[in-house]
Amino acid sequence: MEGTVDGFRYGAVTPVAAYLMACLGGALGLRCIVRTLLGSPSHKPGWLALGAASIGSGIWTMHFIAMIGFKVEETRVRYDAGLTVLSLAVAIVVVGIGVFIVGYRGADRTTLGTAGVITGLGVAAMHYLGMAAMHINGDFRYDPLVVALSVAIAVVAATAALWAAVSVRGFLTSLGASLIMGVAVSGMHYTGMAAVSVHVHDSGNGTWAGDSPTSLLLPMLLGPVIFLVLAGVVVMFDPLLVLGDGDWSRGTRSSGGGVPDAPAGPPPAAQHRSLFDAVTGSVRRDVPGGSAPGHRPPRGPHPDAPRTRGR
Repeated sequence: MEGTVDGFRYGAVTPVAAYLMACLGGALGLRCIVRTLLGSPSHKPGWLALGAASIGSGIWTMHFIAMIGFKVEETRVRYDAGLTVLSLAVAIVVVGIGVFIVGYRGADRTTLGTAGVITGLGVAAMHYLGMAAMHINGDFRYDPLVVALSVAIAVVAATAALWAAVSVRGFLTSLGASLIMGVAVSGMHYTGMAAVSVHVHDSGNGTWAGDSPTSLLLPMLLGPVIFLVLAGVVVMFDPLLVLGDGDWSRGTRSSGGGVPDAPAGPPPAAQHRSLFDAVTGSVRRDVPGGSAPGHRPPRGPHPDAPRTRGR
């Protein structure tokens, strides 16, 4: 018997909430990656990891918020906890691979294409792994053409997100890019859901294991949501992003996209160095060879040099 699938049991609530979470994760990820372009290279891995975790958590949260609105009229839907957690790990890891590739190798066409394909396939794998975590009294069936379309959307969306991560600088442009990312990721999800049909078994075919959406998904969603909030706090109160991004962006625009023009004051990275770095750095800059500041070498021969009698 064919089941009646409803992906919007709560109306527009779940699609809108899912879209907003995708946008939040994308916005935080983009700002974290921009931070790697402003600060010390030693902090780059940490910011890239935070950006990847933000984007991955946003995508995963978007997926399962949307799935709360999914139901099959003729049967209950339950979830396998292990596969659900695994899908979160897959989302973060594959996004991290793409982010680190682009973060360290740049955004040339070959690198961007490779990273986009890896990340897009990973996002699609996360989606269908999350679908595999669902248990019903029946079988899921997929339209191969629509599945292929959803994978293609995932690859394009991932490539665009990675390009934006290393190309977009200002806050407003990052916000616009995150809104577009939210549309692309949500579009991939609902395209994949459009490929689903359900064949329901007879009611006497036994029971199936798993947790209900409210008993599993709602508690599990709290973790990624809290993480995204904390990541947002870190990004909002990072002084280099708050104080240094505007000068850096204006310098980039005035230079035609090349090396930023030197600002009137010290560069953003220098403003937030430790006292030790500031002192030793100024000695190295101002005094070549380690001589004391303001010291001028004496003119003429050294006092201890042997004197020669002129003829």
